[in-house]
Amino acid sequence: MKRLAAILLGSALLAQGALRILVTVAEQKTGEPVLGLEAKDFTVIEDKTERRVDASEFSRKPVDVMLLVDSSAVGEMVQPVASSFVSQLEEKEQMAVVSFDTSTEMIQDFTSSKQLLSAALSKIRYGNSPNVLDALFVALDQGFEHAVFRKVILLVTTGLEGHSRAGEREVARLARKKSISIYPVYVAGSGKSMFEKLAQQTGGASFQLRDFRKSGKAPPAKIFDVVRGYYTLTLPGNLGLMEKVKVQVKGREKLQVSALPLD
Repeated sequence: MKRLAAILLGSALLAQGALRILVTVAEQKTGEPVLGLEAKDFTVIEDKTERRVDASEFSRKPVDVMLLVDSSAVGEMVQPVASSFVSQLEEKEQMAVVSFDTSTEMIQDFTSSKQLLSAALSKIRYGNSPNVLDALFVALDQGFEHAVFRKVILLVTTGLEGHSRAGEREVARLARKKSISIYPVYVAGSGKSMFEKLAQQTGGASFQLRDFRKSGKAPPAKIFDVVRGYYTLTLPGNLGLMEKVKVQVKGREKLQVSALPLD
């Protein structure tokens, strides 16, 4: 009954021109998705002003995933991780494979064929500098023409950034404009802050592979649980630039909480 009431309230608010925000919530260390949250559990702050949250609904829906794979001189170490994600595709979902170093190349356009995707990953050649932000900008701008479901970039990288011309803010703004969530999966910690910010501002989550090694659990299935599951928050009125908006879960500091406007 509570869920039905929340859905009905959300529908009524949307009819009045309310705003919806996609929110992803995951445990910071384990990468586990956080379930069972209600509207009263969330705090939305816009430019230091708290906004009321009228409704919250959790969904688990199909995604179209761009697998953006580090093909720099040190990128070969993440190839096994990239390959493991192909097996996670569910019925109707699609994946594309794009490699990057100093340039970005579409290896395989969106397809549901795991055979084609695995073959595409085997064709990647490694070299040059890992210009992560440039690759993200190109992928966001040009890479989702044939997407059907929610648009997601799964960035598989060593964690090193080369000499990109694009900046973090520029990439995050383009992702919000295109309604694309960024999920970095990385090895090294040098890009940790950048990855966390990009995820936080686009409704994604970031995953450091060594955290999975500590827990003894394989990353692919757990990461896809987080990618597919999200909350939709309904707020009255409208919001300004999303970079001034912060979403938190009350009483839970050690969580990854990210947001992406849906309207």
